[in-house]
Amino acid sequence: MLRAYKYRMYPSREQVTLLMQHIHACRFVYNHSLEQKIRAYEQDGQKLSCFDLNNRLPALKEEHPWLKEVNSQSLQNANKNLDNAFTRFFREKKGFPKFKSKKNPVQSFQVPQHYRVDFEQNRIRFPKIGEVKTVFHRTFTGMMKYATVSVTSTGKWFVSILVDNGDPTPEPALFTPDTTIGIDVGLTDFAILSTGEKINNPRFLKTSLQRLKVLQRRVSRKVKGSNNRKKANQKLARCHEKVTNQRNDFLHKLSFRVVSENQAIAVESLNVAGMQKNHCLAQSISDVSWSAFFTMLEYKCLQRGKTLLKIGRFEPSSKICNQCGYLNRDLRLSDREWACPDCGIVHDRDINAAINIKKFALQKQNLVGVSGVERTVEPVDSLPMGRRMKQEAPAFRPG
Repeated sequence: MLRAYKYRMYPSREQVTLLMQHIHACRFVYNHSLEQKIRAYEQDGQKLSCFDLNNRLPALKEEHPWLKEVNSQSLQNANKNLDNAFTRFFREKKGFPKFKSKKNPVQSFQVPQHYRVDFEQNRIRFPKIGEVKTVFHRTFTGMMKYATVSVTSTGKWFVSILVDNGDPTPEPALFTPDTTIGIDVGLTDFAILSTGEKINNPRFLKTSLQRLKVLQRRVSRKVKGSNNRKKANQKLARCHEKVTNQRNDFLHKLSFRVVSENQAIAVESLNVAGMQKNHCLAQSISDVSWSAFFTMLEYKCLQRGKTLLKIGRFEPSSKICNQCGYLNRDLRLSDREWACPDCGIVHDRDINAAINIKKFALQKQNLVGVSGVERTVEPVDSLPMGRRMKQEAPAFRPG
């Protein structure tokens, strides 16, 4: 099973210069190759492969001699990343590859092989860079694939090592309705569980927004290119980094707790990018980071042998009574509680949605006749508006 281990590096000034040279070179090769692919397709209708781009690297090095001072395999890997970006564009519709900018908050390059790790001396050796001081707070065993060296806008250096530890992927554990939990995400409360528990939304960005505005105003008043502007930019970057670290810490702790306490987790597929087009809610949606939370749930379930169930985004989960199946078509977004006219139960809208997400996910398992457990289930098709749920969702019986 593949796992990535990330460590903090402390390079010297000379090594920082070499590392930045690798970053600039890989970005230059990536942008140059992207331009070549676009031009070849528009003019000649030719599709350049990764091998064609790598064959052009020697001529590019003769034209730009400073590229010879950079690890050649890192430059080749930049072309490989570009080829993978085009593959995702055509197969998964992830968006056309864009040119990389030196103003991106995180810059990185990859070292495919010929690097060595020394846990005893706390050193990692890269080709044409040398040994860099690194804090290995944990060790690993297995075959090292490739290392990704990155630097943040605050000047912190990290290395992420992809390792194949040789362990097989854990088999998914059997689950029942009692060991399954439904999660509905929101803005007032970050997550509402089918057990009735509500996880408060910490709103890290909103808490630091006033300070960010002050620091941004100071940056805009400084002369461009001056040292004072660079210092002001560093303070602004550190404030943004603090918000990011707070959010990631919250998401990791919550996702770890949810995965550890349950055998299966049911969530709703959301079009977060489409929801962010609402300018009134875009900032709040970006602050909660639903996509990052779902990604953490997915890979942590994979590592621990748990199951992640997904239902369609158009399921009217909050408008259906989880007891009798009554569909309240007149429910407005401002109505946070509503009483079912059939059974008389007063529902909290968010908790009712979490319970229905769980029921829809388990019902889909029975409808498709799954005898075992799947890791990721395709979204459930929307129910007709006139159709009601049964009195109780059919019991799920694994395997």
